[in-house]
Amino acid sequence: MAAPSPANATHHRPPHIHFQRKVAAWARWLHVYLSMFCMGIVLFFSVTGVTLNHPNWFVGGLERRDDQEGTMDVRLLDPSGDVDKLAVVEHLRARDRVRGAVADFSVDDREVAITFKGPGYSADAFIDRRSGTYRLTETKHGLVAVLNDLHKGRDTGTTWSLVLDLSAGLLVLVSITGLILLFYLKLRRVAGMVTAVLGALIVVLIVSLLVP
Repeated sequence: MAAPSPANATHHRPPHIHFQRKVAAWARWLHVYLSMFCMGIVLFFSVTGVTLNHPNWFVGGLERRDDQEGTMDVRLLDPSGDVDKLAVVEHLRARDRVRGAVADFSVDDREVAITFKGPGYSADAFIDRRSGTYRLTETKHGLVAVLNDLHKGRDTGTTWSLVLDLSAGLLVLVSITGLILLFYLKLRRVAGMVTAVLGALIVVLIVSLLVP
């Protein structure tokens, strides 16, 4: 009887072998393209990890403070009634180019105090309700502080928070697809798993023994 042809051998391959090869192919595809897509994310968090750990190394962290004065329509402040909060905030944004989100808005009988916060940025406005005059202090901490706050998600808003969550999820997928691929590399499977476990143990030991 003639030996089966390669085509017939492929056709009669056991189903579990066919499934394993499909999983390996999909894992390889996902791992390669997710790794390329996440390259900028990994680079960003790697660089900002260094800037966070050594803030004094970078001159971009120098603080700059600007003081300004101005006036606004007292009708927005209504000393005998309610303050038009939206109009007051928009006045400051339009006239003084204040940025960041409103972190605090407090009102008493004489004064309105507003604090704006953003990555590497803060602004404080104090407004007299009777005269409409105000003092505004802006503090800018430089590019490195902006990058550090983006890394930490501090004062960055909802959209950037979603970006951080998505980035974390993608990096988890990169790790999982890498592990799946490792299981299909028979010659490197044991060495790879030992290396992964050893790396994790080293981190645990450093945290347990050397971190105060």
